[in-house]
Amino acid sequence: MTSAARRPPRVGVFGLLGSGNLGNDGSLQAVLGHLAARHPDAAVDALCGGPEAVTARFGIPATRLHWYRGEYRTASRAGAVAAKGVGKLVDVFRTAAWVRRHDVVIVPGMGVLEATLPLRPWGFPYALFLLCASGRLSGTRVALVGVGAAPIGNRATRALVRWSARLATYRSYRDAPSRDAIRAMGVDTSRDGVHPDLAFSLPVPPPDGPPAPPGRVCVGVMDFHGGDDDRDRADEIHRRYLDGTIRFVRALVAEGRPVRLLTGDRCDAPVVAAILDAVDSPLVSAAETASLADLMRETAAADSVVAVRYHNLICALRTGTPALALCYAAKSDALMAGMGLAAYCHPAREVDADRLLEQFRSLEKESAGLRRTLAERNRDAARRLEDQFDALTAALFPAAGPDHALREAP
Repeated sequence: MTSAARRPPRVGVFGLLGSGNLGNDGSLQAVLGHLAARHPDAAVDALCGGPEAVTARFGIPATRLHWYRGEYRTASRAGAVAAKGVGKLVDVFRTAAWVRRHDVVIVPGMGVLEATLPLRPWGFPYALFLLCASGRLSGTRVALVGVGAAPIGNRATRALVRWSARLATYRSYRDAPSRDAIRAMGVDTSRDGVHPDLAFSLPVPPPDGPPAPPGRVCVGVMDFHGGDDDRDRADEIHRRYLDGTIRFVRALVAEGRPVRLLTGDRCDAPVVAAILDAVDSPLVSAAETASLADLMRETAAADSVVAVRYHNLICALRTGTPALALCYAAKSDALMAGMGLAAYCHPAREVDADRLLEQFRSLEKESAGLRRTLAERNRDAARRLEDQFDALTAALFPAAGPDHALREAP
């Protein structure tokens, strides 16, 4: 069959996309940019958490990830519990039917193989397992591209994650600890690559609006209650994190520094409100951000950034702005070390405002040198992501043959 007779590849993207998390949507944007540049004829659609938002923003058809719309709400009544159970069964057939319609399915970035935040096994881990199992049974290539992973305590969640990783055709990770975590679960990772987070391939947007006031500090916040293994002390962890952050912001305001509060998910809004109420100063304002591009504009205009969310940190580092990380998982420590800022990490579970201020002052003192380091590390990240996309193309889009060549079983 001649190349003219071949049809365009059918590519699906999968995940909690369009659900309010800016980092997840940024990872999708990066993969769509790669597909547009290297496979412009590909027909792309999504199976995702927020299909209306994905279609509106990215212009691709999208289907809801779960049949039961209340999947991520706690079910207490018998009717809701039964509906969730029925939904799990329906999703087996819905996922399999969707996967079969594609030659390739890509899971773009995200922490899909970790439980560093509270997570139930029969939520997204189950959905990811259905995806990877359906791909193996139908011969559709499933790729986990630049994903995050971490050790998982819950046995059911760990089993679902392990089998998802085993059944995927292609795996790559956003840091070495992620690959190590999957290897420790018994998955052969000898052919799996490690590359910078996909968001480092996004362009830095030009400034938009009036210049920021001199001395501005961006403080990225999060509705943080610890991880999946911290449920018994989640309220205490949240209180310590919030109290420490409020003390830090007050100290900045006392020095006359303008503070800009950033979020990365719609669930962070109550933390912003709590800080604004507790500090009550015209020097403190909250940014309205709808994308990683918005976050990058904010961080680029700041003198420095202090943040807890992983993609708030990436936006700061991508724009070359010195950042201090409130770390809640190994991924943040690995990110900061990889960008030359290992000394500027602080535990999110034990925020000590005095110690945080000391680290912040050290960060600002070394700002000029850190900006040079970040420029160099960003150039290296761009080169490594080009290698990632080369490997992805070779694995998922073999230059051959008729239609069915794309659908051979792994």
